[in-house]
Amino acid sequence: MFRDLHAGPGPLLLPNAWDVASALAFVADGAPAVGTTSLGIAAAAGRADATRAVRSLTIDLAHRLAGLPVPVTVDLEDGFSDDPGQVADLVAALPVAGLNLEDSSAGKLVAPAAHAAKVAAVKERCPDVFVNARVDTFWLGERASAEATVGRALRYVDAGADGVFVPGPLTEAQVRELTGALPVPVNVLATPQHTVPRLAELGVRRISTGSLLFRAALDEAVGVVRRLRAGRPAPSATAYRDVDARTATLG
Repeated sequence: MFRDLHAGPGPLLLPNAWDVASALAFVADGAPAVGTTSLGIAAAAGRADATRAVRSLTIDLAHRLAGLPVPVTVDLEDGFSDDPGQVADLVAALPVAGLNLEDSSAGKLVAPAAHAAKVAAVKERCPDVFVNARVDTFWLGERASAEATVGRALRYVDAGADGVFVPGPLTEAQVRELTGALPVPVNVLATPQHTVPRLAELGVRRISTGSLLFRAALDEAVGVVRRLRAGRPAPSATAYRDVDARTATLG
């Protein structure tokens, strides 16, 4: 089960896909689970992130990834609604093992009671879905302290959250405080500041790549163009037939 991956010998390193091809590539590389990235989905479609503009695209991708041989967890932003019942209805209709649900809307933190109500509604309707409650204090730079973050996170855990995700710039001391205070798996982003082994030592149980892979892919693509423009040969890449064959596995 997806939740079991949070209790392994090391943290779950979760690659976040923005389309079917990227998800299939991560699975082919051995990823035990795949997440989605709202920025990647939004940017690829020419839309702004965290504006509820990718609701239909997220739903569509979740259904397209249902045939993967590994668990899928989706980034649902704020649930695309202020109404807990509507968020629960949406989750109930998705073929996913988990989801991220963030406690901010339109770039501002929401009242923790309002977010806890969403978490509770989803868990009541979909008890087997792993709800990763995202706390956006550090991400937004609003009430960005470990104490405030733990306080909000505990409200969501009491509401039934299976894990807590705290994205943003965190010091080692802050990470350790979060993992020490929260009774559920703590999830952080992969960043240049902390290695996977060090985060494991600090008690982190899940490390998400977020939009990193999408942004790195853009950089790599531009790098290939520059390489060709400079008169250098094209780099090797996954064979055309291999990419096509992967896609065919989903029918």
